[in-house]
Amino acid sequence: MSLPLLVDCDTGIDDAIALSYLAARGDVEIRGIVSTAGNVEVAAVHRNNLLLAQLLGIAAPISCGAEAPLAQELMTADDTHGPQGLGHAALPAPRRRADPRSGAQLWVDIAREHPGEVVGLVLGPHTNLALALEIEPELPGLLKRLHIMGGAIHHRGNTGPTSEWNVAVDPEAAQRVLAAFSAAPTRPVLGALEATETVRFTQSTLERFEALAAGTGHPVAAILADALRWYFEFHQADGLGWIAHVHDPLVAAHAVTGDFASTRPLAVDVELAGTLTRGQTVGDELGRWGRPPNVDLLTEVRADAFVEHLLGVLERGLST
Repeated sequence: MSLPLLVDCDTGIDDAIALSYLAARGDVEIRGIVSTAGNVEVAAVHRNNLLLAQLLGIAAPISCGAEAPLAQELMTADDTHGPQGLGHAALPAPRRRADPRSGAQLWVDIAREHPGEVVGLVLGPHTNLALALEIEPELPGLLKRLHIMGGAIHHRGNTGPTSEWNVAVDPEAAQRVLAAFSAAPTRPVLGALEATETVRFTQSTLERFEALAAGTGHPVAAILADALRWYFEFHQADGLGWIAHVHDPLVAAHAVTGDFASTRPLAVDVELAGTLTRGQTVGDELGRWGRPPNVDLLTEVRADAFVEHLLGVLERGLST
């Protein structure tokens, strides 16, 4: 049986790799894609999602989400992902038609149509899921489970000193989602930076992507290789060396397989008022809040095994 997924993403280089990974698996059915503003503006995210879905054969509805976060101006990461979100890749105009529903409404409709079946996967800011909760407060009980890439618990931030990108773009939305899903039948899985930054692509990884593009001629393989070159260049310019931290695919793979990382329960909330720490995800390790855990935090990542798994799935899936 295929695992039904609803993917909310701000595509984005690592989002594109995650979508390609999911499409390359035979045991995943993508039921919907929500385009969320984040890495680039929502129009560019939406175009990227429409094009990737077209080239990967994803038939699911693709809805465009809100243009801005709930309470602050949108910040984007053009330096990290390129002005159109996919680095050096040359992107033709997509032929796929968008679904006319809002991103928030797509969350609600798919969850209502398949109660208890669909797994939600949030790979970008939480804006549209937070808006969906306004339409349908019972959404946490309608999903099978929620998997989130976001936050930094005992780890430096990658946006502010203590804040991770997906949360920092829309802290209010992230806080609302974590609060609402505290009542979910099954705790959400949170893939924070301390887990995802263990996944490092090196030159040999980049060469595998380039070989896949050259060997198959698949247009998505070429897009991923060209996008990754930009990602490597950004990390080098940022002082991290000729590597790439690739966050979203680990969370996507764990959502599907339950493998490549362990989890532990933790109570987590989002700082909204701190003058230096707005957007920080705070974990209550000592139980001082008196709250039960509201997430299962990814830990103990088997990063090398995951990278080999990811490459293997893409090499098989994009070669057929």
